[in-house]
Amino acid sequence: MKNIFDKYLNDKIKFERYQVIGILCLIFVFSGIFGWIYEFIFYYFNGGMKIWYMQGGNFLPWINIYAFGSILIVLTTYKIKKNPFLVFLISSIVTGLLEYIAGLLIFKLCNGLRLWDYNVEILNIGNIGGFVCLRSVLFFGSASLILMYLMLPFLIYLSKNMNKKTFIIMSISLFSIIMIDELYNLTIARITVLPKASEVYQSLGFKYVKFK
Repeated sequence: MKNIFDKYLNDKIKFERYQVIGILCLIFVFSGIFGWIYEFIFYYFNGGMKIWYMQGGNFLPWINIYAFGSILIVLTTYKIKKNPFLVFLISSIVTGLLEYIAGLLIFKLCNGLRLWDYNVEILNIGNIGGFVCLRSVLFFGSASLILMYLMLPFLIYLSKNMNKKTFIIMSISLFSIIMIDELYNLTIARITVLPKASEVYQSLGFKYVKFK
């Protein structure tokens, strides 16, 4: 593992196409899960440590903006990974912009819908319109260090040491499961009478944070 990490930092690893695809798929999956865990814990504290709130819009514990943010981080910081401070800085800026633009577009295009609102959350210093704040930017920057110096090197190690077919089948399968869940809740459940994940969980007694 140490040998892989050293080669990774010094750009001495050559990838086959299947490895790149598999690694990106796994980053997409695991980063979305990471984001779900973070929000699940955060909103428990934000709500006064009384209620655990269900997060996201899927059946599986996964939130899409964290997945997309992780891919942006890899694309924008891979070449500067030898400098952790630059990775932190660029990641903070890139993900902060992603969060602000995504939140603003959803608000404008969906009649004032908010999927998050820093106006009503704790530790919201630097809040801009409820779409982004200093805490979120610093968290994303810190999480980028976990991604670039722990998760990505480990996934590279897996891609180099697992059987080729096993690695690609595992990564594509996990990615596909998440995408089927996402597709169902974003499109199929909205145009049919089938229930969305949030409706199912609410019927079972789970509570969601409501943003006006």
